Amino acid sequence: MLTRFAPSPTGYLHLGHVVNAIYVWGLAQAVGGRVLLRIEDHDRIRSRDIFERAILDDVAWLGFVPDEGLHPVRRQSDNDNAYITALAHLQSTQRVYICTCSRKEIGSERYPGTCRSRRLLPGETPPSGAGIRVELDTAPEQFDDHALGTIVQTPAEQCGDLLLKDRDGNWTYQFAVTVDDTNDGVDLVIRGLDLLSSTGRQIKLARMLGRPAPPAFYHHPLIVRPDGEKLSKASGDTGVRELRAAGEPPAAVIGRAAAAVGLTDGPCLIDPAASSGLIRATAGGRH
Repeated sequence: MLTRFAPSPTGYLHLGHVVNAIYVWGLAQAVGGRVLLRIEDHDRIRSRDIFERAILDDVAWLGFVPDEGLHPVRRQSDNDNAYITALAHLQSTQRVYICTCSRKEIGSERYPGTCRSRRLLPGETPPSGAGIRVELDTAPEQFDDHALGTIVQTPAEQCGDLLLKDRDGNWTYQFAVTVDDTNDGVDLVIRGLDLLSSTGRQIKLARMLGRPAPPAFYHHPLIVRPDGEKLSKASGDTGVRELRAAGEPPAAVIGRAAAAVGLTDGPCLIDPAASSGLIRATAGGRH
């Protein structure tokens, strides 16, 4: 199986990313799979080369070695042709339309279909400054999460029609990651619980793009701050680079992250190669 570790270069790595790496490499080791490293820089406005270089450096320092995606580095910013091809496929279904609504005008997570009559026909180019959406059907999506069990989501009720490209010309996360996972052959998606709500909509979109069966999913717990919020790049939470500068070795940083989500009883030294045993011991055998 192929899974992926896919950080965004919009900030430095923090312990939440290390938790994800533990699960990604640990589960890949447990099932005899491979890990793809993918830099998810679809947001051209916030992505920075300095963050990408730091991410690659920190991942190497921690000792997590990907099987693919380093030589050359796999980046979403190099995938425009794939996204254009996928968009053309969706246009052929006549379910794609131009959207000029701002976030303020929408006012909620669910898009109500305000611009749905402005269809973007096959071969037609959207005007500058307009977003692109695809109409979703109203059917629910059911999937088996290997950590949580059976999940049912109805994307049309959760988020409404999906934004594929925003008004600034950026391909969106939902669209780019779905296209990438399909084209890269990713069949095991391991990520945090904060992205659970994205799963049904990505399964539906992948089917519309021609993927007959979705990948397997595993949503792991998150590190949360005392106020209950998850760790964030923007909030200045303790990062890997700060821990490195303070003299902590890689095994201690990994152990600190593992303890923060209950994989161990407390901080300890953990080698990346031991991740599979750690996951097996705490996952209850479900995966």
